[in-house]
Amino acid sequence: QVQLVESGGGLVQPGGSLRLSCAASGSIFSIYAMRWYRQAPGKQRELVAFISTNGSTNYADSVKGRFTISRDNAKNTVYLQMNSLKPEDTAVYYCNAHIWARENLGHYWGQGTQVTVSS
Repeated sequence: QVQLVESGGGLVQPGGSLRLSCAASGSIFSIYAMRWYRQAPGKQRELVAFISTNGSTNYADSVKGRFTISRDNAKNTVYLQMNSLKPEDTAVYYCNAHIWARENLGHYWGQGTQVTVSS
């Protein structure tokens, strides 16, 4: 059974930094694209950052220049480095990965980690 487990969320002051991690485990043959999404209270889930198998990245306009997505393929882990955090970055952050596993090929989600930016 494939699982994605996020960590690294918490409370941070405006202007601060956090680093989120998302580790995949299970009978995994290969991991393709990996993404970070976020969902703020009362809002739809939105795509924050994307990283392809070969390391190409893309970001939402609202986080460009502040957030950096990266991956460690040996550890089946994706990261989101968040700098210059703003109150509007407050949300539950979810990782998503396209995984070829023993069970199937599909998209898997983590359970989410809360990020709160407040003074």
